[in-house]
Amino acid sequence: MINFQDFKNIDLRVAEILQAERVEGSDKLLKLQINLGPINLDAEAEKEERQIIAGIGKSYQPEDLIGKEIIVIVNLEPKIIFGLESQGMLLAAEDGNTDEPILLVPDKFTSPGSKIH
Repeated sequence: MINFQDFKNIDLRVAEILQAERVEGSDKLLKLQINLGPINLDAEAEKEERQIIAGIGKSYQPEDLIGKEIIVIVNLEPKIIFGLESQGMLLAAEDGNTDEPILLVPDKFTSPGSKIH
C-alpha cells in the first residue's frame, strides 16, 4: 500500500492524442504524440507536447486514437522503449477475461492539461 502523500505525488492529467503510429518491429507498441495543455502555469506555451510509447497496439488502431482524450501520468522519469523515449504513461484497465487494455477516458470534454484528483 502507498500512503496518501505518495498518491498525491502522482501527477495525473488529461491529454489529447495528436498523432499515433505503430512502432516498427512491434505489433503491440504505439507511439503517441500528446498535448498536455499548459502543465507549467509560468510557461508561455499554450500546450506541452510529449511522446508516449504504449502497449495498446493490439487493441487500438492508430488512426482511431487521433483526437481522443486519455489520462496520463506526467511526472514519471522518461524511459527508453524499443529505442524510443516515452515521457509518461497512459492509464488503461485490463479486462481480466481477455487481458486487453481499455483506455481510461473522461466521460465528457475536458481541456488538455486538466489535473486529475
